[in-house]
Amino acid sequence: MKRLSLLIKPASSLCNMRCRYCFYADISSSRTVPSYGIMDAETRARIIDNVFKDLEDGDEVTFAFQGGEPSLAGLPYFEKFVENVAAQKRNVIIHYAFQTNGLLIDDEWASFFHKNNFLIGLSLDGGERFHDRNRPDARGEGTWNRILQSKKILEAHQAEYNILTVLTNETANEPDKVWRFIQNERIAYIQFIPCLEDIEGQDDSKNALRPARFAHFYSRLFYWWAKELGQGRYISVKFFDDIANYFFKGLPTACGINGQCSAQYVVEADGGVYPCDFYVLDKYNLGNLADLTLREIFETEKMHSFLSEKTETPPICGGCKYFKLCRGGCKRMQNVQYYGEAGVVCGNKMFLDKCLEPLEHTVKRYFR
Repeated sequence: MKRLSLLIKPASSLCNMRCRYCFYADISSSRTVPSYGIMDAETRARIIDNVFKDLEDGDEVTFAFQGGEPSLAGLPYFEKFVENVAAQKRNVIIHYAFQTNGLLIDDEWASFFHKNNFLIGLSLDGGERFHDRNRPDARGEGTWNRILQSKKILEAHQAEYNILTVLTNETANEPDKVWRFIQNERIAYIQFIPCLEDIEGQDDSKNALRPARFAHFYSRLFYWWAKELGQGRYISVKFFDDIANYFFKGLPTACGINGQCSAQYVVEADGGVYPCDFYVLDKYNLGNLADLTLREIFETEKMHSFLSEKTETPPICGGCKYFKLCRGGCKRMQNVQYYGEAGVVCGNKMFLDKCLEPLEHTVKRYFR
């Protein structure tokens, strides 16, 4: 049984916000074509057809939508997408996910998400000050209150969602405030996305996360998380879930957690496919899903070169007891989570040294 996942950008890099740390704005500005606009109907239909050519009864496929801002493609685009998938008339398990900044979410969108079992990733940074400073709209105005309203609309329609919060170096310095945000907004599922340097390794905004700050944030957050769990309330923090799944079950539920790249199949609005969302650059273009199947794309030399590419690790990794498991981690996250800062410290190791053993005790006690 195959399990495939695609990350589709139906509105390419188009966005109605101007986030100060947007990694995709950085990526797209480095391409010959910064934006491919809105995916047309023919491309949409052809990529769906080609995906199903590699699927058999009993297989699973996840269609995840991201941007830019995918809602700019319009609700009719997604209604037609779901209709095109249903028309395949195959006994395949279908999952949908949709990552959005939330500005366009209204009752009609939320009703559609609920009806079609979309899992929504709603971007909301860890408090009004953090959010409005870094996530203004196209006019430069804060968006915090509007996104909170979108959250309420999703809840009113019982649309399943989790919160996506960008973890900047500033935010990571105030884990107690972030935890209060989680409690005040009654968040049940949250994923923190490390704020990256630009693709050239520069950090002009000073927002990029640093390994020691990464460790400080998660170590303190673990204290609050475990305390809450001890009172019978479980909050899903994806990083803790991923560490528990990998270290105690052998399941790598986060891309790169084992130091190995996997094929993500990122599909731009023109149908072009790339191996990873962090590398949607001209030189990594693997072909077009409107013309090729996923199997044909996977078998390209470019894909195999990307998956087998090795990165050098600093001396700090040499005697690390976790190295056989992490292998230096995700290569795009190395400077923000692992051995950045000239290899003097490793944020991942700092966190594991402090919290892995108590996490194991917690898992054994509460998740039998």
